[in-house]
Amino acid sequence: MKIIDSHCHLDRVDLSAFGGSMESMLAHAKTLSVEEFLCVCIDLEHFDDVFSLAKKYPRIYASVGVHPCELEGQDPTVEELLILAAHDKIIAIGETGLDYFHVEKDTADWQRERFRRHIAASNQSGKPMIIHTRNAREDTIAIMREEKAEKGVIHCFSENWDMAKKAMDLGFYISFSGIVTFKSAKELQEVAKKMPLDRILVETDSPYLTPVPFRGKPNSPAYTYYSVEKIAEIRGESIEKIAESTTNNFRQLFSM
Repeated sequence: MKIIDSHCHLDRVDLSAFGGSMESMLAHAKTLSVEEFLCVCIDLEHFDDVFSLAKKYPRIYASVGVHPCELEGQDPTVEELLILAAHDKIIAIGETGLDYFHVEKDTADWQRERFRRHIAASNQSGKPMIIHTRNAREDTIAIMREEKAEKGVIHCFSENWDMAKKAMDLGFYISFSGIVTFKSAKELQEVAKKMPLDRILVETDSPYLTPVPFRGKPNSPAYTYYSVEKIAEIRGESIEKIAESTTNNFRQLFSM
């Protein structure tokens, strides 16, 4: 059995909680069958840190992009994103999207424009997008449609079934983080139950959103296992089946 963490921030994980080194953290992940990792970039100032991990470790891949909540630092052009995405170990554009929880919608024209540039870079490079959306369902889908976003994933999905369907209608995948294990996440668990198996990815978003049974403690990619376990429970399917399907889905989306 193999599990892929489709979205983590390895450059930000507290290694001291997992043996003190990247090697020990990756070894810990392997004990729970988590063997490959997409380390996601959220600002260009730390892109080299993310890229360096992908170049050093064969089973780590990386993305390039600027998070919608990043207010400072470089705001890239389409051309700059394309240049940084040219390496084979850079397999995605993002994390990008819209966030009206941290930024007021009426003042977020810059955020929407940034999102559009990332879509253009994704379409031109052929590399899938990693989309973050919070309190911005309608605008996220509308911009994806307007810009003809070609492929990608809505990561750390915490929205409703209607939005999941609209994203899938555009050819996108849905990724579930540790949130799906939370007792309060009943609506999200219903989404996971209804999802077609060939459109599901799993992730940790570590170091954030530690799943049950480790809530309140440091998070790492190893705990992708618990999202797989919970989805299997919700759907009445085996852990092995969810692991195999989400691994195959990752390879399909990212052309691996």
